[in-house]
Amino acid sequence: MTTEERLFKLEGIVEGVMATLPERITALENRMDLLRQELKADMVSLRQELKGEIAALRQEFKAEMASLRQELKGDMEALRQELKGDMASLRQELKGDMEALRQELKGDMASLRQELKGDINTAINRMMLYFTGLAVLLALLTLWR
Repeated sequence: MTTEERLFKLEGIVEGVMATLPERITALENRMDLLRQELKADMVSLRQELKGEIAALRQEFKAEMASLRQELKGDMEALRQELKGDMASLRQELKGDMEALRQELKGDMASLRQELKGDINTAINRMMLYFTGLAVLLALLTLWR
């Protein structure tokens, strides 16, 4: 085949392609438009589905948070009651200890009073002995004069 024949054949091919090219481009554009519309519809559908899922998750989260709040309130109330009980128990224990200390202090004070009374009585008795001795001495001195 000669170059001219080849060129002629190529021209025929190019003319054939050029003749069908606008139809193919239009068909391709139509297919692209359809794909765009399908994608838009899918995106709208996915958005709606995602909104529904997010709303469901929000509701689930709110419900769980409310449940946790209630549980926390219950735990806090139980701790309050336990603390009140512990405080009352400590008060009673402290009152008992204070009463025991009062009784012990009263006993010690009574013991110290008795001891002090004994010491005072002993001192008074000694003073009486000294005064008696002094009176006897003075009486003897008076008699000797």
